[in-house]
Amino acid sequence: MFRTAFLRLSGAVVEWSGRPAAFTLALATVLAWAATGPLFGFSETWQLVINTGTTIVTFLMVFLLQHAQNRDSRAIQTKLNELIYATESDNRFIGVENLEDDELRALSDRLLRLAEMKQAADRLRRSTPRNPAQNRSKPTEIAPRGPEQTTPSGD
Repeated sequence: MFRTAFLRLSGAVVEWSGRPAAFTLALATVLAWAATGPLFGFSETWQLVINTGTTIVTFLMVFLLQHAQNRDSRAIQTKLNELIYATESDNRFIGVENLEDDELRALSDRLLRLAEMKQAADRLRRSTPRNPAQNRSKPTEIAPRGPEQTTPSGD
């Protein structure tokens, strides 16, 4: 019950906080606060209102946004794992997000090197004729030029 309510609330807050209306509300709040400064003589209490309000909102939003980010990451990883599994690709990549940072970096570096090697092989394959015998040009016969032949310009 609590978990379901939290999921709904956090999803709604995160969704709403990313909209232009949320930014407009935050900007209006700051402008209203700034406009009331002269009314309150720019007192410490006046400053405390905005400081306390923004601190509380920031504190709560950090947890809501982190929850949303964790949920999105898990969903993406699950989808990627299913794609790897369904395509019968190299299954050792399922769960790589759980590796230590240096293990993940080493795997990433290895894959980059493999990709570079494949690109180089592809470039070489494209630049090399598939059947060299087919691509050899036949020697052209050059007729000797005699006095009766003229150049194409008629000279």
